[in-house]
Amino acid sequence: MRNLVPSWIRVPVAFFIIFGAVEFFVDSGEKPAFIEYPVVLLFLFLVLLILIAIEAIVGALENVMLHKLDEEARARFLEEKQYKFTWLKKTYTKLLGQKPLEEEGEIILDHNYDGIKELDNNLPPWWLYGFYISIVFAAIYLLKYHVFNGDNQFDELETELAEAKTAIEAYKKTAKNLVDINTVTLLTEASDLSAGKSIFETNCVACHMADGGGGIGPNLTDQNWILGGGIKNVFKTVSEGGRSGKGMIAWKQQLKPLQIAQVASYVLTLQGTTPANPKAPEGDVWLDENAETAAENVN
Repeated sequence: MRNLVPSWIRVPVAFFIIFGAVEFFVDSGEKPAFIEYPVVLLFLFLVLLILIAIEAIVGALENVMLHKLDEEARARFLEEKQYKFTWLKKTYTKLLGQKPLEEEGEIILDHNYDGIKELDNNLPPWWLYGFYISIVFAAIYLLKYHVFNGDNQFDELETELAEAKTAIEAYKKTAKNLVDINTVTLLTEASDLSAGKSIFETNCVACHMADGGGGIGPNLTDQNWILGGGIKNVFKTVSEGGRSGKGMIAWKQQLKPLQIAQVASYVLTLQGTTPANPKAPEGDVWLDENAETAAENVN
């Protein structure tokens, strides 16, 4: 095998086989193992040095052995060593499809341009094979996409977009902290409402009272809202703060988006309850337009 494959092929092939094995057996997630783990990069570098060193040592031993041989044996060894490249040379020559120099006289044309003669060479086989393959590919492509209406790039794009949308929705269910004013929804799970109540009792009771009846801040139990009701408006008010100069502070610097969604959802559960000392209504009565539209569609 060594006499058939030159070292400039053996070393890269051996290295990439080892590289592939390392990538297969080392779990590095989405990144390549040599990037995720510097020790792997060091290992691969050492492997490459060892492979080069082995080739250098073997080559040096061959030279030492060659000098110990007599002239006849040395000539025979060099001839055998040269023979191992003949298959590559023959393949290269066949792909070029050129005539040997001694046979070029058979294909010289009568054209003569200032002493420059033209050869009537055939097209190289590698070019012809590539051309034939492209014709076969074009025929298959035509049948698949224009006769049998196979999925084209636009169909694949729509499929990938649908899959991506599904994946995003699935991710959002487990990544609630990505919520914002445009994506927030009313939370109804007991764990979220309990967390919202805890946040409310820690940060909001000083202005709104523990039962939401209002004090410095407005009453949260009636149907009136100064900056609008509903989960989106309440989320925005808690996040961005109330009216400039006389409203509450913006809590987005102290609370995470999920926490704001939780406390906003808890605040909405206070509507319709009876506080001990309710403050007079402020703002306007807020009606959910989406709810009204849905009710009209049902009727």
